[in-house]
Amino acid sequence: MSLNSFGHLFRFTTWGESHGPAIGAVVDGCPPGLAISEAQIQPFLDARRPGQSRFTTQRQEPDQVRILSGVFEGPDGVRRTTGTPISLMIENVDQRSKDYGDVAKAYRPGHADYAYDAKYGFRDYRGGGRSSARETASRVAAGAVARLVIPEVQILAWVSEIGGDRIDMDHFDADEIGRNPFFCPDSWAAARWEKLVDEARKSGSSLGAVVECAATGVPAGWGAPLYAKLDAELAHAMMGINAVKGVEIGDGFAAARNTGEGNADPMRPGSGAPEFLANHAGGIAGGISTGQPVTVRVAFKPTSSILTPMPTITREGEATELFTKGRHDPCVGIRGVPVVEAMMALVLADQKLLHRGQVG
Repeated sequence: MSLNSFGHLFRFTTWGESHGPAIGAVVDGCPPGLAISEAQIQPFLDARRPGQSRFTTQRQEPDQVRILSGVFEGPDGVRRTTGTPISLMIENVDQRSKDYGDVAKAYRPGHADYAYDAKYGFRDYRGGGRSSARETASRVAAGAVARLVIPEVQILAWVSEIGGDRIDMDHFDADEIGRNPFFCPDSWAAARWEKLVDEARKSGSSLGAVVECAATGVPAGWGAPLYAKLDAELAHAMMGINAVKGVEIGDGFAAARNTGEGNADPMRPGSGAPEFLANHAGGIAGGISTGQPVTVRVAFKPTSSILTPMPTITREGEATELFTKGRHDPCVGIRGVPVVEAMMALVLADQKLLHRGQVG
């Protein structure tokens, strides 16, 4: 079986292929009565949409979302969720399948071509089919619905590193994130990245990136001690994003280089809740949220589609070389920002409903 669904109570299933007629998601378990419209979902898709700068793929997709089910006009004239499955559709309008003729004959190194073929004995070579990062548009649409379930939570993600060049946290300015094509909160780093990504793009190469995300307003108590740990659910969600090869919660691997004293999050009495003096744990202790910001760091590998010929094999097992034609992101992590935000929203919406179901 092929697992295409995610979540427990708030659950979504994505469908469609990169070069098919459309892609989309079906969201199930959304509470009824929430005001919803395409206009509320579209800004998140626009943030992920390709072709908006020279630093992303030049595939021109408007990514206009349509809501096909699960909504109805209420007595007040506002369209609201009905509690039934919400079907979301995004048409593909700018496929260039001819770019993938060579890929039909040989496996692209770094891609899922061989693994997919080994599993199913069949693959859609046009842009990778279901393996394509195009699928993440469906997640972003579903994540926009999830945000309606958690209005008390604010989610913000940004690129903190490209090609090994990190931002300076002393220069962090959240307003800068929307002012440059890199979702970068450090204007100095954004200026450096222009040259860095341009060089990779012009040479036909690619760069990796790190995306960080923080959710504020998450109350204490979401999650579970064992098999639905909030941090485990977040790690599962983020690792399911195309091109992600590493996830850290809070300090992550840095905690392994710390001491017990240095890694503790000391508490003092606060007004109605503890006042934490640090947040090394990323807002999660024992799998349950503490009320602090929930933080996650996500590592994106360099885009595997490059113009340098790489050794590979044909489907018949013969040696050959292949470079990938077509339109590709020189740094796929840039457009990963709205996807990371969406997966954070989807996990938190699910955990909120699970928490409400168990403790009221």
